[in-house]
Amino acid sequence: MKQTPLVALAIATVGSIGGTRLSAIAIPWLVLSTTNSPLLTGLAGLAEMLPYVLAKALSGPFIDRLGARRIAIWCDWLSAAAVSIIPLLYLAGMLSVWLLLPAVAVLGILRAPSDAAKQALVPEVAETGKLSLERVTGILGTSNRLAGTLGAAGAGVLIASLGAGPALFANAAAFVISALALVFGLRTVSTPTTESGGPIFGNYRAQMAEGWAAFSRDPILVALVAMLAFTGLFDQAYATVLLPVWVRSAGLDASWVGILLAVFSGAAIAGAALGAIFAERLPRLAMYIIGFIFAGPVPMATLAFSSALWLIVPVLLASGLAAGFLNPIIGALLFERIPKPVVGRVIALVGSLTWVLIPFGGIYAGLLTDATGILTALAVTAALYCIAALSPAIIPAFRTIGSRPRVRPAN
Repeated sequence: MKQTPLVALAIATVGSIGGTRLSAIAIPWLVLSTTNSPLLTGLAGLAEMLPYVLAKALSGPFIDRLGARRIAIWCDWLSAAAVSIIPLLYLAGMLSVWLLLPAVAVLGILRAPSDAAKQALVPEVAETGKLSLERVTGILGTSNRLAGTLGAAGAGVLIASLGAGPALFANAAAFVISALALVFGLRTVSTPTTESGGPIFGNYRAQMAEGWAAFSRDPILVALVAMLAFTGLFDQAYATVLLPVWVRSAGLDASWVGILLAVFSGAAIAGAALGAIFAERLPRLAMYIIGFIFAGPVPMATLAFSSALWLIVPVLLASGLAAGFLNPIIGALLFERIPKPVVGRVIALVGSLTWVLIPFGGIYAGLLTDATGILTALAVTAALYCIAALSPAIIPAFRTIGSRPRVRPAN
């Protein structure tokens, strides 16, 4: 069946992203509940995200040389093993913050190539199924949002019932599901690999330079990455520190971190599904700006100025619906503009550069919360996020994102 690879990639996305979302809630909550320190909670996020960003930037030539499918499968298997170490140490009574930090660093190193490789599979999956990039990225965006919902909701339930440590076994199981989906569902997808007569490390620097050149000469890609880097910083601050601290300050238990994230992600599933259908016909720039306004500033400002769940939950539903339209737009922009021969390298570079500030999101939020209190920290972050979200309206490069260029050759 022509659509089998797309279904398999969607399942792999749900498995790996859902498991990652679970650990993104469980690990910070584990640190926060044992240390009561927002700063150490942010440090745990830094320990995973900084190696993730570096590994993603360096993985591109390997993806193009060895094939995206192969890299994604092996990294998912190894991620399942790596994340299992944390609950095993916890159950053995040996887990401390200083053992947790290197464990999550290894997890970040393994997750990065897997995430980049799955994204690099998109053009070939679209071509195999004879589907538009907006349709494929919209479906995968829906899968991503579904994964976020299941991961967040599952995290809340598992943490409340089992504890944050044992809950991470579910993350390992999710990586196994992802690997199996790629093994059996993408057999017919052959991703292009870089031809070279020498050993894999022989022309690594030249391959990296080629990927950088393809990225840097496209002003839309450069502007997109710059904006996503700042919004990523604030998203990470919200998910790993601001929301958990707000939940505790409101007298709620850990399940509400998962519930509130799941409400947003659940609505974003519907938004991404609608985006897959209608994104080709909507004004990209307007939807892009609106999506980001609702993705961050609106939820953060609501939490800063109200603790009423009857107001917060509907706002998160509306915000998630609007934010869901971002996935098809961003995904289509990337794959329309990246030459096929360097797709792995450019996707890895874009992924790492957009995440370059994420490792510092928890530290930023921890320091700001310690200095000003949680409500002020939420309000300040909402204002800064809003500035970033509105920047496309004044950046000249963004004015042409509605056009759909033919992908250029690598040179």
